[in-house]
Amino acid sequence: MRRPMNGDGFGVGYYPEDMDPELGDGPCVFSAITPAWNNLNLARLADKTKSRLVFAHVRASTAGVLAETNCHPFDYHSLMFMHNGHVSGFNKIRRKLAEHMKDEYLNIIQGGTDSEWAFSLYLDCLDKLGYDPTAPAGTIPSEVLRKALLQMLGYLRDWTNEANPPDADPSLLNCAITDGHSVVVSRYVTSSTEEAASLHFSSGTRFFEYEPGQYRMERRDRGQNIIMIASEPLTFERNDWITIPTNTVLTIRNQTVLFHPIIDEYYQADPSKERSSDFAESKGLVSPVVVTNSNENVPPLERERRRMESIHA
Repeated sequence: MRRPMNGDGFGVGYYPEDMDPELGDGPCVFSAITPAWNNLNLARLADKTKSRLVFAHVRASTAGVLAETNCHPFDYHSLMFMHNGHVSGFNKIRRKLAEHMKDEYLNIIQGGTDSEWAFSLYLDCLDKLGYDPTAPAGTIPSEVLRKALLQMLGYLRDWTNEANPPDADPSLLNCAITDGHSVVVSRYVTSSTEEAASLHFSSGTRFFEYEPGQYRMERRDRGQNIIMIASEPLTFERNDWITIPTNTVLTIRNQTVLFHPIIDEYYQADPSKERSSDFAESKGLVSPVVVTNSNENVPPLERERRRMESIHA
């Protein structure tokens, strides 16, 4: 509502609470090319839908036409994927992607977005790690889901670096993958000086409306009944949201949240070293920094360490 840029369609994918075995264990995905805030059916369905795991995406197109086939999240059996950002020089590496992937994953691509191609590459990485992407939900270990995501990011990084000139824009690769049980999310940019697209994290025992239209995350006994990850904070409560550090993978499994730095040529060991947000801001992909009042002058990685200690204590 503050910055209505993402009006090129939307998608919501969720795993029903009581799945009929005849329907399989994959998600239900609903998408449309209208803006999310202007779709009556979305409001009707959301009001009567309950799920333990939901992916939601509002699209601002960077590649691909306005079509339902280009709306995230994308799904394949029990797996679901979405992406915020862009693959730099995507058209230069499309042939490389096609030649690398098995036909079964290349042939499922229906749209024209770099994001859907990235998802097919992810499925191919999972396959080549020795895991069947059609496996039932919950049977692929979360560390394998994370390893496949890191491999996908590595291929996109290396191939775009080879294809693009040295001064090309970096890729912004905030990606999320789930099998209905584990969730793995990256906040990543192919640059050692620029910030990635923004990403925030919140957890607590319940998310409640304390005044009409005003929400807050409640925490009791350090519980984590609800875990939320969002490109922008969903409330104005500063203490609700923690900024996920640039070039980090976050994994959620059994209500446990783990952070893993992505260590490559863009890794910064010094958490106090500042990155520029100019590029991500030019793409409309950086939200205001949200920190807790007690951590105003604490570097992001140190804030995360303190936050994780409080969660697991």
